[in-house]
Amino acid sequence: MNAAGDGDDDVEVWDTGTAVKERPAEPKLKRPPMYKVIMLNDDYTPMEFVVNVLMMFFQMDQEKAWQVMYAVHTTGSAVVGIFPRDIAETKSEQVNAYAQENQFPLRSTVEMTD
Repeated sequence: MNAAGDGDDDVEVWDTGTAVKERPAEPKLKRPPMYKVIMLNDDYTPMEFVVNVLMMFFQMDQEKAWQVMYAVHTTGSAVVGIFPRDIAETKSEQVNAYAQENQFPLRSTVEMTD
């Protein structure tokens, strides 16, 4: 290999030194904002239907579903799950559609967590 500047223009000059590459900084990831799904009480939807909804859409066991249903019944509403926005909205829409299909006025809403 010829050195640069020796007058031979056909020859490539390779740098044999080792280059040190810096590793790029890891991007800082932050958790997505979370949203709570809130079930609202009404005077017409049977308690058993609410329990089934909680088990079906929020994967609660029967005992937990009865406890949450009772909280909704006695206080007027209760948080039934906390999820990223898309999941919370989808679950709320599924609950509302399922209740409507079964001709019950059961409703849920979505709010950003504190």
